[in-house]
Amino acid sequence: MTTSMTKAERETFLADTRIGMLSVPDGRAPLLVPIWYAYEPGGDIRISTPSTSRKLTLIKQAGQAGFAVQQEEMPYKFVSVDGPITGYEPTDPAEYHRWSIRYLGPADGERFFAAIEETLPHWTTISIRPTRWRTFDFSKEFA
Repeated sequence: MTTSMTKAERETFLADTRIGMLSVPDGRAPLLVPIWYAYEPGGDIRISTPSTSRKLTLIKQAGQAGFAVQQEEMPYKFVSVDGPITGYEPTDPAEYHRWSIRYLGPADGERFFAAIEETLPHWTTISIRPTRWRTFDFSKEFA
């Protein structure tokens, strides 16, 4: 019996609304931060951050990143990936607006987006290509 997810299961799980954990080399210990993201099955993971952030500097130095999401309630599940950075682009306000609504709901998402919208010209969106996948689905322990 395997507790690994199929390709379809892992991609669907990663595409759900979850808080991701970004990991980037930073000297002796990695920088590990929670972050919003977007993912469509078969594509790249997209994250956005202020262009002056420590994480963007480290990502550019490393050229790669690790990323993980989990389900915190039973049955426990996680998807962890790592891969190269495939692109940097200015953050699209319309895309970040969708993320705000996705993560915070309509009212809070609108309020949050209005508070940060003027800063978005100074943000960068990074694409990470998942190349190595690790998965676990605790519900398969009982199948």
